[in-house]
Formats: sequence, C-alpha cells, structure tokens
Amino acid sequence: MNSNSLRIGIDIGGTFTDFVVYDPRLQALRTFKLLTTAADPAEAVLKGLRDLCGNRRIVHGSTVATNALLERKGAQTALITTRGFRDVLQIGRQNRPALYDLFSDPSAPLVSQTWRMEITERVDYRGTVLTSLARDELTGLVQRLREGAIESVAVSLLFSFLHPEHEQHIARHLREAGFFTSVSHEILPEYREYERTSTTVVNAYVSPILDRYLAKVEAALNISRTGSEIEQTADLRIMQSNGGSIRTSEARQSGVRCIVSGPAGGVVGAFHVAQLAASLKNPEALVNIIAFDMGGTSTDVSLCKGAIKSTSEATLAGLPIRIPIIDIHTVGAGGGSIASIDAGGALRVGPQSAGADPGPACYGHSLLATVTDANVVLGRLPGEYFLDGKMILDEDRSRTALTAIGQLIELNAVQTAQGVIEVVNTHMERALRVISVERGYDPADFTLVSFGGASGLHAVELARRLGMPTVLISPFASTLSAFGMLIANTVKDYSLTVMLRGDVSESEIDKRFDPLVDKGLHEIREDGFASDNNITIERTLDVRYQGQSFELNVPFTHDFQRDFHDAHQRAYGYARPGAVTEIVNVRVKVTGHETPPHLPIKEMESQDPSPAWIENRNVVFEMTESVPFYQGECLRPGNRLSGPAIIIRSDTTILLDHGDTASVDGYHNLIIQVSPSRQGGLI
Repeated sequence: MNSNSLRIGIDIGGTFTDFVVYDPRLQALRTFKLLTTAADPAEAVLKGLRDLCGNRRIVHGSTVATNALLERKGAQTALITTRGFRDVLQIGRQNRPALYDLFSDPSAPLVSQTWRMEITERVDYRGTVLTSLARDELTGLVQRLREGAIESVAVSLLFSFLHPEHEQHIARHLREAGFFTSVSHEILPEYREYERTSTTVVNAYVSPILDRYLAKVEAALNISRTGSEIEQTADLRIMQSNGGSIRTSEARQSGVRCIVSGPAGGVVGAFHVAQLAASLKNPEALVNIIAFDMGGTSTDVSLCKGAIKSTSEATLAGLPIRIPIIDIHTVGAGGGSIASIDAGGALRVGPQSAGADPGPACYGHSLLATVTDANVVLGRLPGEYFLDGKMILDEDRSRTALTAIGQLIELNAVQTAQGVIEVVNTHMERALRVISVERGYDPADFTLVSFGGASGLHAVELARRLGMPTVLISPFASTLSAFGMLIANTVKDYSLTVMLRGDVSESEIDKRFDPLVDKGLHEIREDGFASDNNITIERTLDVRYQGQSFELNVPFTHDFQRDFHDAHQRAYGYARPGAVTEIVNVRVKVTGHETPPHLPIKEMESQDPSPAWIENRNVVFEMTESVPFYQGECLRPGNRLSGPAIIIRSDTTILLDHGDTASVDGYHNLIIQVSPSRQGGLI
C-alpha cells in the first residue's frame, strides 16, 4: 500500500462499531459509529467501509475470537497429548474459583474427555527422548477425529518446548489430513504444562472461527489471491492483545493473540493522546495514566506508569492464556448494563447488557432499564443530540422502564436512576482500585484518561472518589480504541524457557536470545519494514529466586540482577540480594514502528466558551438545577469552563460537577481539574 492510502481503524463493541479514518493527503481525520450487528459482526464493518473507496490500509480489532470463547461457540476441538497426561486440562492447578464456596465448580475444559486423546511418546525435563513417538498410532487417531467431525486439533506434548520434533511430526500428519492444527511449541514454547496446554487449546478453539470471519471480510473487500501474488484494494491487518497489529494470515493461525484486541487498541490510543498532551506542557502526570474505557457493554481499565504495561498471566472465561497481553482489567459495567432487583430486594446493575439489539429502553426497541436510561432520566444525556441527532433517544421509554424497576423497591424513576448511577460507579471504582491501590500505586499520581461512548458522564466522579486530580478526554474519546488501532505498530512477541542460573555468563544468555531475535527480524521484514531505523528489539528475562514458583520480568542489561532485586522489593516488600537467582524464560519483542497520523496543534484562543453554548437545561444532581450545555466541537483551544456543565459531542457526552474546571488544549483535548469534594454535586 502506498503512503497516500486511507488508513482506517475499526473496533467492534457490544453496542457500536467504531470507525476512525485518516486521509494522509489532506491530513484529515474523521470518526463515525454504526450499531453493531451482533448476529454477523462483519455486516456493520462492511457497511461502514462501503463508501470508503480506493486503496485502504485497515487495522481491525475483532471480538469474534473473544465471543467464541466467552459464549463457548468455538470450533469442535480435540487435544492430542502425551500418554498419561490427557486430563491436565481437567486437573489444572486445583485452585477453587471461590475459596470458601465448597460447591463452586471450575470452568469446564474446552475439550471434553472423549476428545482428549493420547499418543505414546515421552521426553524428560532435559529434552532427552525417553520413549520415541509411536508414529503408527497416528492413523487411528486421524480416523477417530474424522468420525467425530472434529475441525481443529491442539497438540501439546510433555516438554515439547525442549524437543519439538514429536509435535512437528504430528502437526504435519494432521495438516496433511485437513485439520486445523495448533501446536504448543509454536504458540507457547514455555514450561508449565497446564498453562501451555490451555493456551494451545484456546488457540485451536477460536482460530477457525476467526479464520472464517476474516475470509468473509477479505472477500468483500476484494482482496483476492492469485498464486503467490495478491491483487487488492485493501490491506487488512488485525489488532493483537499485545497492542500491535499482525497480518490476517498470522491472525488466522493465532486467534488466541487477538482475544482482547479492542481494549488493547484503547490503551494504545489513550497513552498516545496523553503523550501528545504532555508534549504541550510536559506534566509528569500525563505520562502516568489510568486508561478508563466505558463502552456499552463493559468497562476496561489499565494502568500505565510511563509505559504501557503488559503481562503474560492473563485469564479469560476461567482459562489461563499465557501469551503477552496488555494488562487490562474488565468489569461488566457499561452504558447498556441492565438494572434489576435481586431476590433480596437490592438494586443490581449488570453484568448483563442490552447490547445494540434490543438496546436500552431509550433506543425504542425494549423496556430494559439501563445506565444509559438513568442518564437520560437525570437530564445528563439529551436525547435529541445523541449521535449528532442521527438517533433520537426516547426519554418517556427510559422513564417507564425505570419506574417499573423502582416500584419494586418503592422509589420513583428519578430516585431509581440515581441509584443505578451510584451502583455502576461503585463497580467501576472497584475496578480502578484493583489496578492501582491493590498493586501499590496511589491514584493521585495518575491522570484518568477517559474514553468510550459512555465514560464522559462518569469519569469525573470516579476520579474524585479516587483522589485523582485530572481527567483527560480526547476529541476522539468515543472512538479511541479504533484510533489506537490506527496508530498501532507491528509487534512480534517470542519466548522460550531456558532454566539458567542467574550468574551464567552474558554470552550464554545471548545464545538463547539469538534464534528468537533472528526469527523476529525475518518476520518483521516480511511485513515491509526494510530499514532497521524503524525496528526496535526488546530483550527481557523472567527471573526468580531459586526455589520460588513464580518469576518477575526485567530487561536484559548488565544490571538485570539488581533490577530483579528492585522489582522484587516493589512487588513483595522484600529482596534477597545475596540469594541465588534463576532465569526461567527469555523474551523478545520486535516492533516495526508505524508513522502515526499527523494531528496539528491549534493556536490558543479566548478563554470564553460562550460561542459553544447551546442552552440551559434542567439536570438532576442532589437537586434539579439549570445547567449550561455546550457543543464540544465548537469549543476552541484556550476555552475554560466551570461546572456544573454538560459538554455534548457528536458521539459522547461529558459531565462536569460543581467545583470542577475544564480547559481545551491545542489538540482539542478537554483537561478537567477535579474538585476534591462534591460541593453539593452528584449522586
């Protein structure tokens, strides 16, 4: 694709599908939203792309793999493992999901016992073959798989990360027989048998579903393959959970890497806009951020202290997934979260969501009372301005839905709406505390970067509860996940278990890194990064004290031992500088750096925001008050506002409380200084 190609970021959410389009010739960026088509997510994607003609470079965050896993609607999958180890998925770590609930059951394995199949072979912990692979058993296994209409097979043998030859032979045989095959030494060449097997099985389970989805999208985008040549009008890439993008050919084979691609794009976008804002005044707090993404279905939060934080210890739907992933915590709280009364007479909000269809009551297709309906009834979300007037919200239906809920607990519609807001804010506050206070960080040292269509009505109050002094809201807040995909780099992650003493020579460690680095450079250059100036390589180590069960990741430098002791002190409150350490895994991240869209800096103008004033309307705080409403797109850099106030943008709405002040910077970001107390404000 040439440098003048349209660049398009797409994020499928539970309620809306977001589009961000950048034209490099005009240096112009625009955004729009369409209702998500839950039955066939490709429908909304293709509808949005229909009028965007010419050469297009598209980065797409897809929920296809996520939904397949959460809804247990993946491919019919089997597992082949070393004889005697077929129940590793069932046994797991024997941890109870609820410590004091004796009747709580762990998540059921993705592969039933019938299709957990064994093959004779054995490799020891040094990689020595104890029992050769019984190749003659493969014919019978393939016959059983065909009889069972199995589509996808995961192969995870004992210690295959040290001796992959047995897995390689099985994979060749299965692929020649026509099965989609996921192999553990390709997906996760690390020790810990359960986690490696689980990750490999998840990949086998979701990848065929993602493959079919991408085939449909590519066909509709006129991406055709003739031999080794590709004739195309669009270059389609997929967002990974690690914050980088990959080619569709890789995503089709490694669907597990795209499990949380949408939220990952949001964190990338949030960190980027915070860095741009920091470049204007360079306050440290804008480099240390908490990303707060409240959409229609869920809320995703992530803490970034100077950099985006990744982890390789994620769990989704009760299943461990040990590939690199941006460290994101998710709760079932969004604009579409449904309010209900439980058996004890308490008001509950979520985790069930009304989604796009039927949607909240105010969408006109249901009488489900949601967070969005609560904001409508409280006057904070004016129905005639929603989506720039393209979709009118029905306040009467919202009031009817909340009245029905309130009657069960003897509250009127307004009181019920206030209760819904309080409950959902409490859920989100707890999520923010999980990734900050519970990990030893003071939220007051961070800026809350708020994005997602529903976040602007809740962000300032959440920041106040956590003692956070500043909230940053980008002009792309409602579509920031799609914007993040637009600016995402190409990222390749590699790892290998090595089990070396910490005092081993650096040259010995280098030898373990070299094959991973060579592979990464080869693959990143295949993606079109010819110049080393656009490529960076990060080498890190997973280190622990000898005898420990878990490790910490530190950069590979001359001082990695000291860095590990410091990291252990921060994480656990103590360090043992004289103790023997052990290097468990080596990790390599190869990044091909993309040029982000150019966002011009505007000159500062008057502080007076009155040209953006629309009208004054009644809004319910603790009492009903007349509050000024402003058109967000008409606010100019330099404008300053004082709360209470409502700022309406075409795709989101922002609420300022009493005592809060906001200013517009040169990038049209809204920088909100949060009053430490409510001063008679929100409930």
